[in-house]
Amino acid sequence: MIKYRLIAFLAVLLQLHCPTLGQPYPNYHADFVGIGDHGADLKWWQTAAFYQIYPRSFKDSNGDGVGDLNGIAEQLPYLKELGITATWLSPIFTSPMADFGYDIANFTEIAPIFGTMADFEHLMEVAKKLDIKIILDFVPNHSSDECEWFRRSAARDPEFKDFYVWHPGRMENGNRHPPSNWISVFRGSAWQWHEGRQEFYLHQFVKKQPDLNYRNPKVRETMSNVLRFWLGKGVAGFRIDAVPHVFEIAPDNQNQYRDEPRNDWDNDPEDYGYLQHIYTKDQPETIDLVYSWRAVLDAHQREHGGEDRILMAETYSPIDIVMQYYGNATAEGAQLPFNFLLISELSNSSNAHAYEGTVLKWLQHMPKGRTANWVLGNHDQPRVGSRLGRDRVDMLNMLTATLPGASVTYQGEELGMTNVWISWKDTVDPSACNTNPSIYEQYSRDPERTPFQWTDAQDAGFSNASKTWLPIAVDYKEVNVEQERQKPLSHLNVFKQLWQLRKQSQTLKRGETEVKALSDAVLAVKRYLERDSTYLTLLNIYDGVETINLLQSFPDLPPQLKVVVVTERSQVKVGDLVNSTSLQLQPKDSLVLQTTSSYYSYATNGETRFLPVLGVYLWLAQVGLYLSSR
Repeated sequence: MIKYRLIAFLAVLLQLHCPTLGQPYPNYHADFVGIGDHGADLKWWQTAAFYQIYPRSFKDSNGDGVGDLNGIAEQLPYLKELGITATWLSPIFTSPMADFGYDIANFTEIAPIFGTMADFEHLMEVAKKLDIKIILDFVPNHSSDECEWFRRSAARDPEFKDFYVWHPGRMENGNRHPPSNWISVFRGSAWQWHEGRQEFYLHQFVKKQPDLNYRNPKVRETMSNVLRFWLGKGVAGFRIDAVPHVFEIAPDNQNQYRDEPRNDWDNDPEDYGYLQHIYTKDQPETIDLVYSWRAVLDAHQREHGGEDRILMAETYSPIDIVMQYYGNATAEGAQLPFNFLLISELSNSSNAHAYEGTVLKWLQHMPKGRTANWVLGNHDQPRVGSRLGRDRVDMLNMLTATLPGASVTYQGEELGMTNVWISWKDTVDPSACNTNPSIYEQYSRDPERTPFQWTDAQDAGFSNASKTWLPIAVDYKEVNVEQERQKPLSHLNVFKQLWQLRKQSQTLKRGETEVKALSDAVLAVKRYLERDSTYLTLLNIYDGVETINLLQSFPDLPPQLKVVVVTERSQVKVGDLVNSTSLQLQPKDSLVLQTTSSYYSYATNGETRFLPVLGVYLWLAQVGLYLSSR
């Protein structure tokens, strides 16, 4: 009788320590993170590794110094090696290249400099075999002035007369002036006089990029047909360029446009920052337009089947506006409105509290049921290694790979490529060319667009041309794919390890998230999921050695954690067990730790608790055997 009472007593103790043992796991999870359910269906894009290719700079297959579609197809296996889900291609369409493809003359043709439609179809076949999805750039705000639509509009062809934003201008003292004081993103007036039509046209970017008039239903239908055309070619979705600029305020009852107010902090009347763009950006009609494009994609999917086709929206708008792009109670929007906070809010002097606030800002604003995304860089922004420091490349890649949702990597960030200084003579970016030799570096995007570094051979293995379209980085002999493949803890191999872990771990794909600055120097990201391992990502953002007690911030962690990803700065190795109460991080070090197999997690009231389940069961079994033998 005594032995049965003792067994019952031990069982009660176990039940008190772990109240969910033998019962369904609690269904708690924070609204803004994770799926929180092993059985929930995940769409391919919800945990995707997206990779941006800037085609001019990725791989040149024909020796003309410019990358092309066949070069991309040749190197797609490299993306598979990285663990990439989908690649977004910057514009590949017919263009005079005044803004390197963002000035499109024909939205359904391939630019000859990149190849042919047959080359594109070959690329799609290669991508399908590798299970890599292709996302195209969709540039809706404007066309090239060499587009047939614009030529016909300038000629007042009735079918295209109002396809663009035209205005006769203001007459003052017998002189004709632009309709408003609006300024182009690339400096100077946003209005250009057209001698043939005898009117001004709006161009929010370069003058060879006239703005389309989305108040004309035919424009909306024509651009929806562009989406349908490429969906028919098998693409998995689109990244929408410059979304906030698509609509501008309508003219008033006297057919006049209102001037925008000044910004006090900018004294250069030619500079875009001189004005507050309250009439040319973020107009409410823009959100509804994106919803209509989502409806086009959804209709195609219903008709043709297959996996989700997605929209990714480029917008540097205030976060409350960005969140509207997700959709509302009655309409779906972009699955992934780009999250640029890691670009716009972090600098090389940011501390761990700034990192925490930046991550939580997105998660806490994001509507319930939506998917987060993390963008570290692109062809318009300085590279991570130049912006935040080359010694922080691994930690930023580690952060985005272990946060919930999707991530977007710009080509070369996995190698630690940095910006290249480009002389005024070699500068080709119109944003810089519209300035002067004294200030062009403030505006140029050429430094982050230089050719990809494949090997230590001529032109970094990018091309065999005598001259590439932009200069090659001087460090290409050390920073390239071939060299980094050979170094176990290179930026490249750390990136690959992270995404291999991400693909294997249900916790990293579905789990809940806790983000916490443990000090000014150390950021922690905890990912946890019922009945699965917990992961802890630690970033030492500063230059000093940091010793931390993880149990002070996460009291339910076990006493030891296993190291699963390290960098070349780490003094521990993969597979090592580290002490949760005294863990030392080297300067600019970053680690991913995991609970050992003898611990599982369960969530209750927002906390994660751990129990050495295997040990308890073995101990109970030993007690039972001992008692039964008496």
